[in-house]
Amino acid sequence: MIPGAVAILGGTGQQGSGLARRLAAAGIHVVVGSRNPERARAVTAAWSGAVDVAANGAAVADVDTVVFAVPFGTIDALIDDVGPRMRSGAVAIDLTVPLTFAGGKMPAVALACAFKTVPAHLLDRVDEPLDCDEFVCGDSDAARERALALVAVLPQLRGVDVGPLSRARAIEQLTALAVAINRRHKRHDARFRVVGL
Repeated sequence: MIPGAVAILGGTGQQGSGLARRLAAAGIHVVVGSRNPERARAVTAAWSGAVDVAANGAAVADVDTVVFAVPFGTIDALIDDVGPRMRSGAVAIDLTVPLTFAGGKMPAVALACAFKTVPAHLLDRVDEPLDCDEFVCGDSDAARERALALVAVLPQLRGVDVGPLSRARAIEQLTALAVAINRRHKRHDARFRVVGL
C-alpha cells in the first residue's frame, strides 16, 4: 500500500528535508510543516515532486501520516500545538527519540518509529542510494504497517518490522552503535542490513 499525503514537521532540517525529497521523488505528496512557512517555501522552491508548505497545524490537518523530524527539545510544544489538529486514526512517525504522549494530548493517534538508523546526511544526499535496512516498531499493527509502507517507497531501503514500540530504545542503541563504528573506523555512512531475513 502506497501512503497518501505525508506531513513532515521539521522538513527543512537535514534529516527531514532528505526524507521529504526522497518521498516526493518516489511519488508521495509531501507537506512540509514549519513554524515559518515563508522560509520553508524558500528552501523547498528548488525541490522536485509534489511538495507543499504549510504552518505546522495546517500541515497535519489533512493527512493520515505525520512525521516528526524536529529536535527533541521542541517536541512537547509542537505536540501541544498540532495534536488537536491531527485526524483521528492518524499515525505519527518519530525519527528522533521516542515521543511520550501524556495527559491525553493525542489519544486517537497511533505511534511508530522509523528512519532512526539511516544517517541523516546520507538521507539528505538524495542522489545516493540508501542500500540498507530500516527498523520499524510501533504501538499497533496498523502503525507499523503505515511506517513500513512509507519505508517501502524509498528505493533500496527495506523495512524490517521489529514489533512493539518498546523496541524503540533498542533501535536507538543501534544508532549509537553506528556512530561509534563510524568514529572508530573514520567512516561516515555505517548502517545496517539484516542477513537471512
